[in-house]
Amino acid sequence: MDEEGTEYQGLPDSSGAGASPHSLRKLSMVPLIFIIFYEVSGGPFGIEDSVGAAGPLLAIVGFLVLPVIWSIPEALITAELGTMFPENSGFVVWVASALGPYWGFQQGWMKWLSGVIDNALYPVLFLDYLKSGVPALAGGAPRAFSVVGLTAMLTLLNYRGLTVVGWVAICLGVFSLLPFLVLGLVSIPKIEPARWLVVDLHDVDWNLYLNTLFWNLNYWDSVSTISGEVKNPGKTLPKALFYAVIFVVIGYLYPLLAGTGAVPLDRGQWTDGYFADIAKLLGGAWLMWWVQAAAAVSNMGMFVAEMSSDSYQLMGMAERGMLPAFFAWRSRYGTPLIGILFSASGVLLLSTMSFQEIVAAENFLYCFGMLLEFLSFVLLRVRRPDAPRPYRVPLGTAGCVAMLVPATALIVAVLALSTLKVALVSLGAVAVGLVLQPALRFVEKKRWLRFSVNSDLPCIDVTHQPVAPDEPLVV
Repeated sequence: MDEEGTEYQGLPDSSGAGASPHSLRKLSMVPLIFIIFYEVSGGPFGIEDSVGAAGPLLAIVGFLVLPVIWSIPEALITAELGTMFPENSGFVVWVASALGPYWGFQQGWMKWLSGVIDNALYPVLFLDYLKSGVPALAGGAPRAFSVVGLTAMLTLLNYRGLTVVGWVAICLGVFSLLPFLVLGLVSIPKIEPARWLVVDLHDVDWNLYLNTLFWNLNYWDSVSTISGEVKNPGKTLPKALFYAVIFVVIGYLYPLLAGTGAVPLDRGQWTDGYFADIAKLLGGAWLMWWVQAAAAVSNMGMFVAEMSSDSYQLMGMAERGMLPAFFAWRSRYGTPLIGILFSASGVLLLSTMSFQEIVAAENFLYCFGMLLEFLSFVLLRVRRPDAPRPYRVPLGTAGCVAMLVPATALIVAVLALSTLKVALVSLGAVAVGLVLQPALRFVEKKRWLRFSVNSDLPCIDVTHQPVAPDEPLVV
């Protein structure tokens, strides 16, 4: 592949010509790395609950082991399928190609809703980090107005385009990680390695522990919904994912080792926002304020990155005829205007939930989506082994299945440990998607809304007829 990349031709034997992107692909390597960083992590803000739930040793082990079990496999799948289908519907077209349009829509519904729920976390985290310095932000009208104002400002950044989002992510990323570099340095004289080994297996909140780890180490596939906007995705996307994995893991372990090693353990204090208190204990008020400012800008970065993925996903689904055509409208900056507005509205509706409730709910929905994604990845390997894959996971089909076994076991554990309230709410949301797709097809049949398929996109080549909602899924 040359430096300019190749045209997206779709799967072999598919009808339709190769895609000609609606807009020029502008995202290059460095901005893409930081967008992935913010879609997945944004820094150590929010990892404190892992220590509160299980103690230092299990928290450290978790952030060493879970990347191997979960993050690396998910990033590898994203690299292969994201370069195989470099378009903005991302994981939706992966599932639609393997299982049919009905299940592709379900994937899109669950992942979009999970992403919006995830995005509702960032105003919560932003205000939690500031409330120790500004107590008025703990609740009431000041908190509500702050959420609305922050959401409006960051939504405007998304409206201005992915190029703006990418360079904002770089600037915010550098600023938000610098205080933790300083925190680690000032902690060195006070570190006692024995503190890292503290563990009490009889006093572990496994639900909170796994949900915190899982939330901080997932969403690698979110970048697939902007792959249609990436310059030379066949080369850029896999490399960006590789560097982002390293970036994220170091960004968690470095401050975690500093904080748990240098400060006497009080598990009750380890909750979201506690790194600001650690900074004050180790470096003084100036470092605390720096960490709080870093948390604020980090949450801004996570918000704009996640909203980009969510809104471009809706646009990509509309271009595939899964949503009304108005979702495919672009603003004068080339951004998905309707998708941005829908995503922002969802964030405002969900931002009244607590941090722990939001994490548990989005993880539950995300798990269902990942099961469809894993199944589609394997089926495409079996059914279309010769389809063009600019990047291919360096394992055979059996090796890929083996790679996904621990990740699938983790999904089962996260689902099994969910509370009844979270399970019922999440399953209710899944049920909405099951009836929403046939309802939209009815609307299309009645011509109440316009649906259309972008003629520039290659035909999805499926090897079986789409499964109707009332028919069993046969694969």
